[in-house]
Amino acid sequence: MSFFQMVTFPANSYIIVEGKKDANNFYIIREGKVRVTRETAVVGEDPNQVLGPGDFFGVVAAMSQHPQIESATSLTNVSLISVSYDQFGTLIQKSTAVAMNIIRFFSMKLRQFDTTITRLSFRNAVEEDPNELFKIGEYYFQQQNTSHATFAYQSYLKHLPNGQFVPQAKLRLQTINQAFQAAPIDYNKFNRNYKDSEMIFCEHEPGKELFILQSGKVKISKIVNQNEVMLAVLQAGDIFGEMAILDNKPRSASAVAAGDVELLAINKANFEGMVKAQPQLATRLITLLSERIWIAYKQLANLLLKDPQGRIVDTLMTLAEKNRIKVAPKQAYNFEIGTKDLLKMVGLTDPKDELIISDIMKNNKFIRMDLGKIVCSDMAELEKLVQFYHKKANMENKLKKLK
Repeated sequence: MSFFQMVTFPANSYIIVEGKKDANNFYIIREGKVRVTRETAVVGEDPNQVLGPGDFFGVVAAMSQHPQIESATSLTNVSLISVSYDQFGTLIQKSTAVAMNIIRFFSMKLRQFDTTITRLSFRNAVEEDPNELFKIGEYYFQQQNTSHATFAYQSYLKHLPNGQFVPQAKLRLQTINQAFQAAPIDYNKFNRNYKDSEMIFCEHEPGKELFILQSGKVKISKIVNQNEVMLAVLQAGDIFGEMAILDNKPRSASAVAAGDVELLAINKANFEGMVKAQPQLATRLITLLSERIWIAYKQLANLLLKDPQGRIVDTLMTLAEKNRIKVAPKQAYNFEIGTKDLLKMVGLTDPKDELIISDIMKNNKFIRMDLGKIVCSDMAELEKLVQFYHKKANMENKLKKLK
């Protein structure tokens, strides 16, 4: 990889620092050892990861163009390959294996973050398991959504032909006058079309393909505590369903067409070849995964803040960073959301919770309401306030561990 810049760091040097902005490069280790740490410990992840030759770090910030979500220090003298954001396509052309390693690692990391966030946000969420397809069918059957119920029951029969709920699933399909088997999918056909409200794939279903949304919109949702929770609405150009084909696990959510939809489907067999033939696909996918991991990490850090005022101001900061708003003294920003929407984002639904926002505004004059929308008149001050709450939370966690 001599076409990339080689950089060296002596032992005990900071290479990247969490929170640092304008991170345009990521690194692949040639020689030596590097420790990667995060302020917010992610459940199930080693808080002090030690990386060696062939490993990489700093990709999330470089590819998403957001502030760093990790710090890296050299444990020994290290030699690194430095890759800039705009060189990524070249890296893929020269080494598809490196790109595939990054994509697989990101897929695993995102699945881990999403599982933790789901567990913290929805206490009774269940792990992905094809056995759960029957329950998804039952949910939609009770909601009188026969098309989605049919999809889930047929999927259950297809993937678990000897499952314990086979007789019940067949009886349900007879009741709604539907066949036991869905029309077969031609996996050699790249272009797919779906009509409004048609299910593309179902939560808990084994996944064989990822999709690139060519036109229309797709809703991503999940059944939690007998409620359908909307996770995202995707637009043309978005990629979805990639985790199932990369880490061989069932779908973590359902995808439904919102209006007429045209998709490009890529399966496991042709994925690596397509990455090699079209480096822009891998660049787009890794950029998308980087963005999702950055947002997931910020969500996780937010959920671990115990103080509701801290969670609210941290959510405002994340919204600004997502929209790439400059953080500077006297820099103003209109968040274009009201207090109710902001409270929903942090899971606060009691009408009394609006008093929390009133207290924030009373004590921090740079946050105010303007025509029903939340406005910050000094983004640098908002950043300082967020840092205060994170330091407070980290101190509380350290004290808890000492007890």
